[in-house]
Amino acid sequence: MSFADRDPVPTRVPPEPLPHEPVSPAPPPAPMRPLLTQSWLDLAFLHWAADPADVAPLLPEGTVPDTFDGVTYVGLVAFRMYRVGWLGLPGLPYLGTFPETNVRLYSVDEHGRRGVVFRSLDAARLIPVLVARAAFRLPYMWSRMDIERSGDTFTYTSSRRRPGPRGARSRIALRAGEAIGEPTPLEHFLTARWALHSSLFGRTVYLPNVHPRWPLHRAELVECDEDLVAAGGLPAPAGEPVSVLYSPGVAVRFGPQRRGA
Repeated sequence: MSFADRDPVPTRVPPEPLPHEPVSPAPPPAPMRPLLTQSWLDLAFLHWAADPADVAPLLPEGTVPDTFDGVTYVGLVAFRMYRVGWLGLPGLPYLGTFPETNVRLYSVDEHGRRGVVFRSLDAARLIPVLVARAAFRLPYMWSRMDIERSGDTFTYTSSRRRPGPRGARSRIALRAGEAIGEPTPLEHFLTARWALHSSLFGRTVYLPNVHPRWPLHRAELVECDEDLVAAGGLPAPAGEPVSVLYSPGVAVRFGPQRRGA
């Protein structure tokens, strides 16, 4: 019998990737019982386009870069954290209230669930930084930080203390403009994120959050001097951000989704 007469060897066809969940500005069902409550106030959203090949090695196992028209993004998000609370307890006025600046990436996991991945979270309160690093393995950094407001202009400053690179910094100033009636699909993609992906004790975890739909405003970037993106292991941004937005903020709850959601 010749090779031509033999039954063909079956080939293993890789499974079709699961479809991504839709990008929706509407929040998902509320957590069964929130693990964390907090508010994010006076947010500056700055985003630059990024090569998925640069982002992929920085994501947790089982996730890949989430893309919009083949491009992924790196975000620099500065804001005021307000009254962090645990397990339904009232938020803390001092320890739970502080400026924060995040470098974040966009991810999707093997179940098609979209999220964010934090490369760094600079915060001005040492105790919350230590708790978040120890309990959740999130890359929180203790930094000197301030937020100033003059009319419609917000200025966010940050200089890292510990851990390093010591002195990694950012200074962002933007002028908030008119409210956005209907954000563009890209603006929804960059802001309507209802979970984070992270590595915890060798496993990739998915932690959902809910909050009201973002109230977004156009914003003019007045100043941006930062090296936090490069300190997070990414190429330094080239040129102006492709998206600059401001939001007065939302109240947020973190926790497992309701059963059947």
